[in-house]
Amino acid sequence: MYSTDLTQTQWQFIKKALDFDDRKRKYDLIVIWNAISYLVKIGCQWRLLPHDFPKWQLVYCYYSK
Repeated sequence: MYSTDLTQTQWQFIKKALDFDDRKRKYDLIVIWNAISYLVKIGCQWRLLPHDFPKWQLVYCYYSK
């Protein structure tokens, strides 16, 4: 767990506000969101994303959408 991770309350608000579909994914959207939040806060390069998160290419794909 990183200091940039969302709490469950924050995530429920975002999930409700953005009305995500509930299709099955390999990684939960909260994990992707936490990875993007980590990158924005820390300011590291995409390729230096910690291995606790999904591959940087997948996170970048969601970020670019």
